[in-house]
Amino acid sequence: MFSGPWQIVLLLVVIVLLFGGKKLPEIARALGKAKGEFKKGTEEGEQLLNEGKDKEPAKVEQKTGEEAK
Repeated sequence: MFSGPWQIVLLLVVIVLLFGGKKLPEIARALGKAKGEFKKGTEEGEQLLNEGKDKEPAKVEQKTGEEAK
């Protein structure tokens, strides 16, 4: 997205001008909390998917056994 260090510096200057120096710690804190919640949610989602994968083959085997009867 950014190809050079000057573009990053320019972006940081614009952010400081828009939000001011006093608001930046609050914004950083909120972004950190949001990142943590997102990471926690993705980990929980992965656990649910992994649990579902473990249970699904057993369901298929049961259905196959019932169909044979």
